[in-house]
Amino acid sequence: MYAMMFAVEEINLNTTLLPGVRLGYRILDSCGQHPWATQGALSMVGRESTSCNLTNPASYSDIYGEETSDQPVPLIIGGASSYTGKILSTILGPISVPVISYRSSCPCLSDRNRFPNFFRTIPSDIYQARAMAQLAMHFHWTWIGAVIANNEYGHLAIQVFQEEVQGKGVCLAFIETLTRQTIVSDARQAALTIEASSARVILIFSWYTDVKQVFLELIQRNVTNRQFLASEAWSASNVLLQNPAFSKIASGVFGVAVRSSPIPGFENYLRRLHPSHRPHDEFLREFWEKEFGCSPGVIQSRDSAAIHQKASRPPCSGTESLEGLQHIFTDTSQLRATYNVYLAVYAAAHALHSFLSCPDRDSPPTNNSSICSSPKHIKPEEVLQHLNNVNFTTPQGEMFYFDGADIPAKYDLVNWQNTPEGSLKLVLIGRVDGFDIHLNQSAIQWSTESNQVPVSVCSVSCPPGTRKATRKGEPVCCFDCIQCAEGEISNKTGSLQCERCPSEFWSNPERTACIPRQVDFLSFNETLGITLTTVAVSGVMVTAAVFVIFLHYHQTPMVRANNSELSFLLLVSLKLCFLCSLVFIGRPTVWACRFQQAAFGISFVLCVSCLQIKTIVVLAAFRSARPGAEALIRWFGPNQQRGSVCFLTFIQVIICVIWLSVSPPEPQRDFGFQGSKVTLECAMTSVVGFALVLGYIGLLAFTCLILAFLARKLPDNFNEAKLITFSMLIFCAVWVAFVPAYVSSPGKYTVAVEIFAILASSYGLLLCIFAPKCFIILLRPEKNTKKHLMAR
Repeated sequence: MYAMMFAVEEINLNTTLLPGVRLGYRILDSCGQHPWATQGALSMVGRESTSCNLTNPASYSDIYGEETSDQPVPLIIGGASSYTGKILSTILGPISVPVISYRSSCPCLSDRNRFPNFFRTIPSDIYQARAMAQLAMHFHWTWIGAVIANNEYGHLAIQVFQEEVQGKGVCLAFIETLTRQTIVSDARQAALTIEASSARVILIFSWYTDVKQVFLELIQRNVTNRQFLASEAWSASNVLLQNPAFSKIASGVFGVAVRSSPIPGFENYLRRLHPSHRPHDEFLREFWEKEFGCSPGVIQSRDSAAIHQKASRPPCSGTESLEGLQHIFTDTSQLRATYNVYLAVYAAAHALHSFLSCPDRDSPPTNNSSICSSPKHIKPEEVLQHLNNVNFTTPQGEMFYFDGADIPAKYDLVNWQNTPEGSLKLVLIGRVDGFDIHLNQSAIQWSTESNQVPVSVCSVSCPPGTRKATRKGEPVCCFDCIQCAEGEISNKTGSLQCERCPSEFWSNPERTACIPRQVDFLSFNETLGITLTTVAVSGVMVTAAVFVIFLHYHQTPMVRANNSELSFLLLVSLKLCFLCSLVFIGRPTVWACRFQQAAFGISFVLCVSCLQIKTIVVLAAFRSARPGAEALIRWFGPNQQRGSVCFLTFIQVIICVIWLSVSPPEPQRDFGFQGSKVTLECAMTSVVGFALVLGYIGLLAFTCLILAFLARKLPDNFNEAKLITFSMLIFCAVWVAFVPAYVSSPGKYTVAVEIFAILASSYGLLLCIFAPKCFIILLRPEKNTKKHLMAR
């Protein structure tokens, strides 16, 4: 009320705003009742006077001794609630009387089709719900409980809040409603839910009287350490702040409040108020009697008739003053609804100023021109038109305009903090300007009585190296943390998915970063490489020992009877087979990859060729013993044997030369094997070439096996065909098993499989063919005679 009076007086003293025009006002008390507010508004626009206490309302002309105007008011400032605002706008809409509300915040009032004559100097509740959602996301509160009024205010606010946080990882643990008629039972249920819930942040969209009852229930249950997030309906409530019972449970309340702003000169204006200057101000008289305990005395009316008040209190001495009084009435540090009233008066004044400054007021109205009228006959629809376009700078330097019914959303962020005396005080710690939040976080005192932001989560954020896995049937805020699989990482907190590392990289043990894969190959330093090298070298040494034995006993029947020249060549080829396996061990290079396959293919063809020729010679020797077949042995003399071995080997040499010339094996990193190591191997760029090399060896081995099998029962005390048959069976079995093992082995183990096949087949040939001969030569010399060998 006094903010309106002060604003009107300030405007009337302003020489630039409405020059030559003096504003007046009529103030009626609605007593907080919708019917009285409606009756009062209708009386104002219809030239009637009434109020809920049946006293004549004061007007500007009353106070200054001027003549009272009987014109209907062209504009109403009122609507202390959204319900009242809707009623006033609906009733006054047909006659285009503008209504400017300072407390009606319902989003429904933004509908210009339903309420074209409504304006307000308080933001829509949509914006405070959005601001509270932004605060929840800013502080990473993902598990929040909600207590709301069971009316349009509460339900719409929580709906907007949920829409704002949807998909942002914020969930509501519960929603409890408070109904005014059943507030005691509803508050008790809300307190029980808060106590049982794991949510530590509680969002409350309700009136301060409802919050008071909830706080009382929580105190009875000794529920503490809850961080309350307050809506503007109770975030600045002095009733709650000044209640010492709430100093513990309400400490740290953090909320959104209607923005406050200082009004220069207003405090001095209030402190200079005195009943003697305002004899018809019933509110001031009652306040004076209550604060000073005395009656202001006689009120002088305009006709000088004395009106004596009830002598219920002693008369005041006249020295009483508001100058030194410490009271909420004179406290102008938190002007919220008061400042909204102040803005409403200025908005009306600027609309009138725009209207009265119309350059074409005397011209006939057209569709493209403004509607103008005489200052003595102001019509509500004319004020309404200019109010829609009002745009000015307030005395505080703030830009003001209406966007439809609304003004730009601005709020204060407030915090309830403990004082040394144990009471609570309201501290401004930030502001909301549209969608921007300006916050001094270091100034916040939390419910935990520390500077640490309270944690309110259903599940703790997943650390780097893990990902979220939602729990079936639970909100998305409740989840488990699962470690990323090998080769995948997450390098930030709360990852929804793990990212796969590039092929050249692999995840570290913590799964937080991709690190270059270690190059892996079969080396001489590892256990497997040392073992295979030892076996290969042992094979070379054993072959060399056999070679020495055969060389020392080369004149004995055992050596001479089995084609000593091919035997020595076979031993040399076996030695090469053992040695070629060593080429497969070590870091693959371009020449190593080419040489190892050529050495392998040629060595084994040489070995199998010797065995095949030996078998053919055995068959030819026994066949030539038959009548009429004496000339057969002539085709398998020493020269023919050497030529045959060379020819068969030369074919393999040709295959290898063509293969290595056209598409040779190349060193290549194998990323197919999933692991922290990348295998460096000799890749077969041409599978056909490798298949021809193995196929030719297999063809010779199979042919040799067939021939040896045919010669196994030839008469002789020492028939070498039997040994060749057995050795070729082992040889073929090894290489048949090699193919699937080679294909299925990962990484460097493919090389190990090939080396193992080489060594196994080489040992098979060496032991099956030469072990029995060495046994006779060294341990049974009596059998190493021509007579014994020729015996049937």
